[in-house]
Amino acid sequence: MNSIPDLLASALRESIPAEGWRWLEKARAELGNGAGLERFCGLVSLSSRYIPRRGGPVWSAAQRAQAGRLLAGWDPERWTSLECGRALLVLALKELEAPRGASMVEEAFRYADMGELCALYKTLALLPEPKRFVWRAGEGCRSSMKSVFEAVACDNPLPVRHFDDVAWRQMLIKALFVEAPLSRVFGLETRLDAEIARMALDLADERRSAGRPVNPDSWRLVAKHGGARGIASLERESASGTPAGKAAASEVLARSR
Repeated sequence: MNSIPDLLASALRESIPAEGWRWLEKARAELGNGAGLERFCGLVSLSSRYIPRRGGPVWSAAQRAQAGRLLAGWDPERWTSLECGRALLVLALKELEAPRGASMVEEAFRYADMGELCALYKTLALLPEPKRFVWRAGEGCRSSMKSVFEAVACDNPLPVRHFDDVAWRQMLIKALFVEAPLSRVFGLETRLDAEIARMALDLADERRSAGRPVNPDSWRLVAKHGGARGIASLERESASGTPAGKAAASEVLARSR
């Protein structure tokens, strides 16, 4: 398991029917020999006939640790079997490192359904030179579908490494709106700053003015960068917020002091 495809294959083989595995191996070989764009997109779609849509490999602690060694920040624990299979198809493309390979990946997004989108977005970080796909990942973060947004934002090292400051901040604020867990945003604390704290505090004030509860994850973004305003808002939340908000604000306050 010295490569990402090897790791995915070793985990997936034990979790899908033998017929599905045989189909996947044949499809990977076809793509490795240079199948064209139409065939590639067709195989990505066709894979749902052979690989279960729900459920996924049971990743051992050793396998998850190996995933982190192969690509820091990548955690496949929540990947479905079908997502693993589709990732293996993408990684099998003969010219994946060349411009043609990148254009084939981009084309696959154009006609993808929601399940295919999630698999493709999760796979971007695994590709050679993932920075080539920053614009595409940004499109995923603009999606109104929570599962698609989380495919980019959660358990994925691409955003923290390759998003510029504007895209990174927008992703974090969007996570609060769609209630995606910031605990699963890799590298979160390495790129917190005063600007993202201000944005989170503005959003908290808007929620309170509208009589709505503040997302407890908001306080993760304030942390040590909110200044006096942040401390005051945290103290208010710890005194009169929802139970979850009180707990989150109190924890951040304790760390900030």
